[in-house]
Amino acid sequence: MKPSKIKTLKGKKPDEAPAEVSRRSFLSILWSALGLVALMEFLWMTFSFLRPAKPGSAENQANTVINAGAVVSFAPGTVTAFQSGEFYIVRLNDGGLLALSCKCTHLGCTVPWIEKEKKFLCPCHASAFDITGNVINSPATRSLDIFPVIIENNIVRVDTGKRIKRGNFDPKQVIYPPKV
Repeated sequence: MKPSKIKTLKGKKPDEAPAEVSRRSFLSILWSALGLVALMEFLWMTFSFLRPAKPGSAENQANTVINAGAVVSFAPGTVTAFQSGEFYIVRLNDGGLLALSCKCTHLGCTVPWIEKEKKFLCPCHASAFDITGNVINSPATRSLDIFPVIIENNIVRVDTGKRIKRGNFDPKQVIYPPKV
């Protein structure tokens, strides 16, 4: 019997795999790796977006007390928006002050004040709130959150680091300026 001749690749034994990787398989591996990196980045960004901020973190404590202005700059029966703190200063007809959150208690959409209708109206699901933040139209089930109001030397200050969740409006939540 004659020994069979087996062709080898560049002097390699028949058992060994070729050392070269084809361009197609290299690109396939590269695109798969890049796709996994992109997927992991997307998941990380989604998780970071949905994760609530830690209470007491430096982000939450920095600049939490906002000077809103002099008491006299808020006319009775008006609502003034503060974008920096994401709240409204409400001056009731009797002179009392409330700092209402501008986030709907249903899903957190920003609720604008509609002056003509004298109510806050959520553009996402049509929840409506009166000037004190009470629910007048569902699906929201509780009043708008409030922030503590501090009046020092006739200057209104709002502590946005202490959001107060509430069920309904209570007249004890209103802060009145000191009588001069």
